[in-house]
Amino acid sequence: MKQQIAEIIENKNIARSIWQMRIRFPEAFDVKAGQFVQISLPGRFLRRPISICDMDGDVMTLVYKVVGGGTDQMTRLAEGEQLDVLAPLGNGYDLDQIPEGAALVGGGVGVPPMYCLAKAIADKKPVVYLGFASEEEVFFKEAFEALGVETHLNIGGYVTDDVPDGAYICACGPEVMLRAANAKAADGQYSFEARMACGFGACMGCSMHVKDGYKRVCKDGPVIGKEELAW
Repeated sequence: MKQQIAEIIENKNIARSIWQMRIRFPEAFDVKAGQFVQISLPGRFLRRPISICDMDGDVMTLVYKVVGGGTDQMTRLAEGEQLDVLAPLGNGYDLDQIPEGAALVGGGVGVPPMYCLAKAIADKKPVVYLGFASEEEVFFKEAFEALGVETHLNIGGYVTDDVPDGAYICACGPEVMLRAANAKAADGQYSFEARMACGFGACMGCSMHVKDGYKRVCKDGPVIGKEELAW
């Protein structure tokens, strides 16, 4: 983790309530699929956690949904403005554990980290399942297809219904979706959402119960393996 000042080079609306922001850092660095950043906004005490969608050299792509005052404020940030960012944060997906043909499941704003993961393991021919509440909220279908991976959309239903039983599942989305994925999966890794304050494990505010006690979603996750879950 490092506090960095990045320059906004793009901030645009790509679907209903969904925005894509691209930021350039002073130098390139490595990120893992499943990691996130914490963004500082003027006048806001707590930073906003946003999943990393892509990293290309020194340019990072973030995709976020407007759900409150902080993310609404982000939509008004303009090209050329400076952004105070903690990055990269958290542990990502363990790529070595993901087999050929794994199911990658993203629901809503759980889609962006699935793009980062699909790009990282495209040679393993994953099958991507994307769930959206409505046609107006669909984004990145073409981006996934450009990676050469099989991509399925579910609009208005339960995206996990489309995933074969017994699949190895990597998923990101609301907990109800992750529980449904876990019920079908033979094995897998899931990225959890949580309210975060610090983003690096100091405040313990995002702790969740697992088989061996508790894990901090920000520091020990956000990606946690199926075998660790107390479900």
